[in-house]
Amino acid sequence: MDVISTHVNADFDCLGAMIAAKRLYPDAVLVFSGGQERGLRDFLLQSTLYAYGIKRVRDINLNEVTRLILVDVRSAVRIGQFAEILQNPDLQIHIYDHHPVDEHTIKGDVEFIQDVGATTTIMTQLFIERGIVPTAEEATMMMLGLYEDTGHLLFSGTTPADFQSAAFLLQHGANLNTVADFLVREMTSEQVGLLNDLLHSCQKIIINGIEIAIAYATVEDYIGDISSLAHKLKDIENLNVLIVAVRMNDRIFLVGRSRLPEVHVGEFFQEFGGGGHAFAASATVRDLTLSQLLDQIEKLLQKHVRSHCEARDLMSAPVKTLPVDSTVAAAHELMTRFNFNTIPILDDQQQVAGIITRQLVEKAVHHK
Repeated sequence: MDVISTHVNADFDCLGAMIAAKRLYPDAVLVFSGGQERGLRDFLLQSTLYAYGIKRVRDINLNEVTRLILVDVRSAVRIGQFAEILQNPDLQIHIYDHHPVDEHTIKGDVEFIQDVGATTTIMTQLFIERGIVPTAEEATMMMLGLYEDTGHLLFSGTTPADFQSAAFLLQHGANLNTVADFLVREMTSEQVGLLNDLLHSCQKIIINGIEIAIAYATVEDYIGDISSLAHKLKDIENLNVLIVAVRMNDRIFLVGRSRLPEVHVGEFFQEFGGGGHAFAASATVRDLTLSQLLDQIEKLLQKHVRSHCEARDLMSAPVKTLPVDSTVAAAHELMTRFNFNTIPILDDQQQVAGIITRQLVEKAVHHK
């Protein structure tokens, strides 16, 4: 049995990529590995997706899965019960994803990995390359995924391929009214209250010259779409880097946003079992109090925040060297050509024997 699935807490990019994958694997069964974000749940209730026969993981026999097609995920800790069959020797794994590698990355037999704004973009590019024409309904669902994961094509991780894919989907009937209905939503009263709490708790710290905002709150009942609240908070306060921590019942939901290359929130959130991209990431934390987590966040940021300017940004690379038997003229010519002030000198074993400076070379050149 072929199964197409995605990460737990699925979003519109998951759905768009799954629907597209169904065109590539027409006999495959669509299966959610876990829950869905609130916006996607609302869409599923109002759409005609029942025609696609999307199942829950408990509705299938995992032992019958012979090919697992994963979209928008390649981390073993984010696929729920499907992780149990990854070691099955007869299982083929095909992966379509735009997330960076982490310590839990799954190796696929077939992989389409690209650094683009949405996995739906990868699928759309395959449609273009292979001459596959989506229906208007498919194009709309794919556009929902592309627009959501690229922030309506405004996130810093958006690429030319995302714009090209959006144009292709629009040409084939994507309904932007439907996209707007589900992606541009009014906040509930509970979300307004939570946003207000986050605004009041928001604190700014400076690490390696970078200002980082941390906002936190505790709520009694589950409130969905924390990521959109983080985005609103970032815009309201005009923040370059924001980390939001919200405790709900027995877990804490983390959301990170960054506009700066010095802060890769995807890598940082791997510290908490999550992940994402340089500019957007999330994680779910258990077994820590909110106070303990906030302390860890501040401590761990010290090793994840690059300064505005590091040696790697100023150094010359690759390193130019000279052998010990080089002439002064050769050293002078190399320094002049590359504007170096110092050159390492290597011995016969290619080990550094010493250095020679511009000052010494110029003295030798002009020595009478």
